[in-house]
Amino acid sequence: MQFVPNILFAIALIAGVGFFVRNIKKLTRNINLGKDVNRADNKPIRLKNMLKIALGQYKMVRRPLSGILHVIVYVGFIIINIEVLEIIVDGLLGTHRVFQGFLGDAFYGFLIGTFEILAALVFITVVIFWTRRNVANIKRFLSKEMEGWPKKDGNLILYFEMVLMTLFIVMNATDLPFQQAGVGNPISQFLAPMFSDFSAESLHLVERAAWWIHILGILVFLNYLYYSKHLHILLAFPNTYFANLNPKGQFNNLESVTKEVKLMMDPNADPYANPEPGTEEEVPEKFGASEVTDLNWVQLMNAYTCAECGRCTSACPANLTGKKLSPRKIMMDTRDRLEEVGRNIDANNGTFKDDGKQLLNDYISPEELWACTSCNACVEECPVSIDPLSIIMDMRRYLVMEQSAAPQELNAMMSNIENNGAPWQYNQQDRLNWVNEE
Repeated sequence: MQFVPNILFAIALIAGVGFFVRNIKKLTRNINLGKDVNRADNKPIRLKNMLKIALGQYKMVRRPLSGILHVIVYVGFIIINIEVLEIIVDGLLGTHRVFQGFLGDAFYGFLIGTFEILAALVFITVVIFWTRRNVANIKRFLSKEMEGWPKKDGNLILYFEMVLMTLFIVMNATDLPFQQAGVGNPISQFLAPMFSDFSAESLHLVERAAWWIHILGILVFLNYLYYSKHLHILLAFPNTYFANLNPKGQFNNLESVTKEVKLMMDPNADPYANPEPGTEEEVPEKFGASEVTDLNWVQLMNAYTCAECGRCTSACPANLTGKKLSPRKIMMDTRDRLEEVGRNIDANNGTFKDDGKQLLNDYISPEELWACTSCNACVEECPVSIDPLSIIMDMRRYLVMEQSAAPQELNAMMSNIENNGAPWQYNQQDRLNWVNEE
């Protein structure tokens, strides 16, 4: 019977990690539904960006209050979870604070004491975050796309963190030998008197209960990430590594269109000549994007990485002037549609069954797309290098090249360029008449 807790712990650990791996495989499958794009260039620069932005939180602290608070939670949660390694070893082997014997009382006490201080700071910071989300009426948390599940998700993750930090402190406060040693308990020593009337058996029971709920809570939290905006905890690193390194404002051209233009501009080329054998080019399946599978895999990873912080939307000039566009909603809609496509594939044995819906119109409206000024404010503001503009431009490209559905003013401009060589409705022979004006 003495091995029953170890067996139960092993089962819980295997189940938790197994379900997490299953979700990661599903996540990878969904991201790989996107078209291929080469982001293997400039590895030193990409590594530097990942270390600077994802690990170093460089862009978070541009807004000092929320940035510094986020760094506290980020650093605290990562460092405190080093304790999870000891919990796993103790759970599998049936030991208790096994690292204490290896590290020595002094160093071990220093580590646990640091963890306790960080746990207290994380708890306080999370309370401030909850207040900002639910009491302070900050505009970027009150947008329409944040109603319903996104709001609940944001709060639920905060409750998770509060409970996990509390359980860690309670676990230490009710560990009688640990408290009697008086080393490594700068926070839990103040909670220990709350349990002074408990018997040794009761204290042990509370300590074990906190220990079990703490580790089970971490496993639940790990698997909750897939369903939450907090997936950015994992994806921020690859997302910043594979981010677009081109100058902001530099848009890509379709290769097939580029070749057509070069052919038109080449005075020696015969546009009617048959291509040489073996050089026939495949006609593009679609110009632009109307569905998530038309986007590339980096854009789909962007959608999963979105933390829904709203910094992009709060900086968007179109949104600030009351237009319908919200870059955050673009990313959330892309992720929601991608998840829907993934569930469709799962339900049909690995094959997508047409459901009569697509990203364009069913999730993102043309009105939102055409409200964008392509200023790149959203890209500049994103703390994890997400590029909403690239999705907007690909969907615009589809509207123009596949549906001729550009706004009337833009259609008139393109017609004038085609017919008159300028955006204005003047004959080409009259284009230089302005020189004679006084």
